[in-house]
Amino acid sequence: QSVQVFGKKKTATACAFAKQGRGLIKVNGQPIENIEPECLRLKAFEPVLVLGQDKFANLDIRIRVKGGGFTAQIYAIRSAIAKSIIAYYAKYVDESSKNELRATLMAYDRNLLVADPRRREPKKYGGRSARARFQKSYR
Repeated sequence: QSVQVFGKKKTATACAFAKQGRGLIKVNGQPIENIEPECLRLKAFEPVLVLGQDKFANLDIRIRVKGGGFTAQIYAIRSAIAKSIIAYYAKYVDESSKNELRATLMAYDRNLLVADPRRREPKKYGGRSARARFQKSYR
């Protein structure tokens, strides 16, 4: 009994693999408690804290994450965790409890389930970034 879900943020992609188990959540083989940087650790925990630990008690979630910077990776991880529990409930539990979880997560933060479409704007010539231009001098 398993589901595979992706969470994305900018260029970071987290692939979550949820199956029946005993409540382990691992990120790249490490327990989720060891996520660096620790100021963002709570961000990765959010879906678990919002829904309550008991929902995750019989689930093992393994997450592979690559691409992006560390902040984007953590946002990708939290979105993958949230999506994976929704998908697992939809497939193996029942529709009503899935809708309940979904409503709870949506009320808390829409980005847990809906990917943020913002991407980096491409750099243009005549400047050092997308919008900033080189300084102009007249003499």
